[in-house]
Amino acid sequence: MRIVIVGAGFTGIQLAKLLINEKNHVAIIDNEENTIRHAQNQLDCTVMCADGNNLETLEEVGIAKADALVCVTSSDEVNMITCSLVDAVYPDVLKIARVRNYAYYVNTASAEKKHHNDFAGKRRPLYGINYMIHPDVEAAEAIVQAVENGAVGNVLTFDNSDLAIARITVAQGSALDGILMKDIRSRTDIRFLVSYIEQKGDTSLPSGDTEITAGMILGVLVSRDDIGAVSELCGTKPKELNKVAMIGAGRIGRIVADRLMGQQKTNGLARLFSSLGGRRNMEFVIIDSNDELAKMAAERFPNARVMHADATDEDFLREEGITNFDLAICTTHNHEMNMVLAAYLESLGVGQAIALVSSAAFASIAEKLGVNVSIPLRDSVVDSIMSHLRGKSVKEIHTVTNGHMEIVECEVSPSSKSCGKALKDIANSGSYLVLMARKIGSEGYRIADGNTVLSAGEHIVLITKAEDSKKVLSFFGSN
Repeated sequence: MRIVIVGAGFTGIQLAKLLINEKNHVAIIDNEENTIRHAQNQLDCTVMCADGNNLETLEEVGIAKADALVCVTSSDEVNMITCSLVDAVYPDVLKIARVRNYAYYVNTASAEKKHHNDFAGKRRPLYGINYMIHPDVEAAEAIVQAVENGAVGNVLTFDNSDLAIARITVAQGSALDGILMKDIRSRTDIRFLVSYIEQKGDTSLPSGDTEITAGMILGVLVSRDDIGAVSELCGTKPKELNKVAMIGAGRIGRIVADRLMGQQKTNGLARLFSSLGGRRNMEFVIIDSNDELAKMAAERFPNARVMHADATDEDFLREEGITNFDLAICTTHNHEMNMVLAAYLESLGVGQAIALVSSAAFASIAEKLGVNVSIPLRDSVVDSIMSHLRGKSVKEIHTVTNGHMEIVECEVSPSSKSCGKALKDIANSGSYLVLMARKIGSEGYRIADGNTVLSAGEHIVLITKAEDSKKVLSFFGSN
């Protein structure tokens, strides 16, 4: 593929690195000299210091022959205008824009929904943008997913499925400590699949002879209803989340509160709060040191207790009883503070904590500090963009384990060599593992095993090493 990226900040560079590693032709544009100099030192591709919203510049780097344009500058307006400009001259180029203004995102989504038939047919997409990516929405949804499943660890969910991948640490002396993967069935009747393992900084795909040991982190594919039971097998008993405090009433915090307070209900939340005795029994507190944001939250969420205060003040936390809460969600705009604050609150007695951090590198640091769940904002944006760049058969991509592994949802092509074959006959140990499969016309995914036979048009979810992703997807027919 040929991809033009406008914006050489963190997201642009991370995206370019992934695409270059997959042997794509990449050109990246930015009008800041220092930024471009930094990009030139890191990227082996075409790098230009110029205004990306200039058609002559875009044509100079090859937009006429490009498959996709990705706009990730710091300006929403530049991103949107650039996509609109390219759409007017090169409508066949796939156009993706990161947009941080929530009003743009919501209004565009609403308009597309209202005029769905027109957009699907004769009309061009609004602003010429095929896919609009909103970082705050991506991060907020990841936080809500973690809360829905008891905040036992990062949880990855899938559309049309009650299955999820939960990241769970094995405790010393637990039921799974010291046993082999192939012997798990002797310890439980719960149906689940270990999709990956992390140990001492290394990540790998498991085999039947892999020994599970204390301190190992397992990526477990399991029904959402059984996440708690699997956590108990690993030595962690999930606690009821009756008291939840959210620190940070900014945009991401408000989106999270919208979901948790019931303005936008989800089946997962209904299941969670039902198990806790109903939403009416949950105490929800919002804390922000910014008076204006606190007032805005108080007006928007009348059922929450909103406080204008400093969440690092131990006297305040103890006086208000926050140290006895079951969960703290740290969503301030200061991502480093979120990480430290989450660890601090846990040290004071808060049961569990979720921290919004900037990247996977900081998520790794947060884990070492003892934070239960960390959500990397920038990486969720890169994942979303990559999902749209891998071809029509790829539905979603999620990077895990600091980007070492990719979990990919894709469709099996009729030309794939995997069609009509059982997974045990096409297994490639250490390269990939097919986790789930969904037949055409079926309502949901099922956990795959060695006897699962793949057919054309079937949707599958697989995990593979990031460097092998393109090769593995080509085997299953992705283009």
